[in-house]
Amino acid sequence: MDCDVVIVGGSAMGSATAFYLKRFDPSVKVAVIERDPTYQFASTVLSDGNVRVQFNLEENVRMSQYAADVIKTFGDDMQVGGFRPDVSPRRQGNLFTVTESGRASAHEGVLLQQSLGCTVHWLDADEISSRYPEWTAKGIVGGTLGPDDGSVDPHAVLHGYRRKAADMGVQYVQGSVTGIGTDRGAVSGVELDSGDRISAPVVVNCAGAWGTELAATAGVGIPVDPVMRSVYVVETPERPTVVLPSIFLPSGMYIIHENDNIYLIGWSLVDDPVGFDFTYSTSRFYDVLWPELIRWLPGFDQLRVIRGWAGLYAVNTLDGNAILGEWPELSGFFLANGFSGHGFQQCHAVGRYLAERILNIDPLLDLSRLGPQRIVDGEPVYENAGRLI
Repeated sequence: MDCDVVIVGGSAMGSATAFYLKRFDPSVKVAVIERDPTYQFASTVLSDGNVRVQFNLEENVRMSQYAADVIKTFGDDMQVGGFRPDVSPRRQGNLFTVTESGRASAHEGVLLQQSLGCTVHWLDADEISSRYPEWTAKGIVGGTLGPDDGSVDPHAVLHGYRRKAADMGVQYVQGSVTGIGTDRGAVSGVELDSGDRISAPVVVNCAGAWGTELAATAGVGIPVDPVMRSVYVVETPERPTVVLPSIFLPSGMYIIHENDNIYLIGWSLVDDPVGFDFTYSTSRFYDVLWPELIRWLPGFDQLRVIRGWAGLYAVNTLDGNAILGEWPELSGFFLANGFSGHGFQQCHAVGRYLAERILNIDPLLDLSRLGPQRIVDGEPVYENAGRLI
């Protein structure tokens, strides 16, 4: 089988890339290799769906702005026959709270975001307490509120792109890639566990948490680890009268108000397991997260965990930001790896950017600073003092 482009990984990132390739050039022959078409362990469907413009790196802000534009007409644009994906956008807002030590960087971020046209405001501690008494956190000096931030349905985004791409002629192949072929400094295709081989001058690594293993088969080393993250769904006795903004505490813990008295809670920790572990532990919430939660928000002293799940972040250990573009030492090998928990919300812009680069089209967004040359050179591009939530 011969193709122009092979994409390894058919979740939101891979399917978005396939869609944009066919949108820009209907004649391009694209194959997407996906080991599990149920997407049981895909990071997209295990995402909490949060989206935001509140980043301190311009490239990340602009990718979020592009995503917001795409979502406005996503259902219409991805409609195939009687299937119209409903991404169910919610704009409940994101509130990032800070202590005194984080005030300066928070103000810097707001200025950048506002300069790029984002609606983001600084609220001092008294304003937060007045607007959202449930979010009166101890020890904070204020926070940044993005009222247009919120969430969308990851399943709808994934299957919207996948169905549309397939309708446009993208071939989806079930299987595992056992190796990327190379010849004289360029990729030549992929080999599958079935023994089949697909020849192509371009291979795109959209394998998510498995991206490091895939890159290694081509002799490419990338600093991306699969790290288990857990999300807990809790129920509290108190029932707010309105949907509250999602709150991000200075420690990195976040609380997303789903509805009524139901919340999603997560916290990325340095001792989170590295590896392909999907073991969900309720006791970890009660032993580790709950004490931290009530330290900041005493109102959560009564709750119960009603369900939860575990998924994987593809963590870029160099700087926590995406690795995008062609590997400088292997022609035709394109990377979309190391999103460190932000891949779902960035899939729209990244899919377009990769398609533009592959087809030699001038990119709408200049994301070159996130290119893989910085990995080769060991020169990190940090979001905010080396820390991402």
